[in-house]
Amino acid sequence: MSRSNRLRILCYDISCKKWRRKIARLLEDKASRVQYSVFETRLSDGALARLVDSLEPFLEGLRVYTIGQTGERHCEVHGAGIPVETETGYWLM
Repeated sequence: MSRSNRLRILCYDISCKKWRRKIARLLEDKASRVQYSVFETRLSDGALARLVDSLEPFLEGLRVYTIGQTGERHCEVHGAGIPVETETGYWLM
């Protein structure tokens, strides 16, 4: 795994419906939605900083978790959830 693009989990809590939709649209361009207000992506530190800066005007609360290599090996998806993003990507057919 490239050290620069690490797995990031972004979750937000925003009460304003308009801002919540705006944040969701911005995140959907850069990340995979895994739950209503939880997104998963691979970003470098710089790309993450730029993304957070673009969200800043709309934020009430955003948490970003960075998952390291050891943590990734222990990630599990149960039920019908989408798989954890890999660096190689995947095709849906």
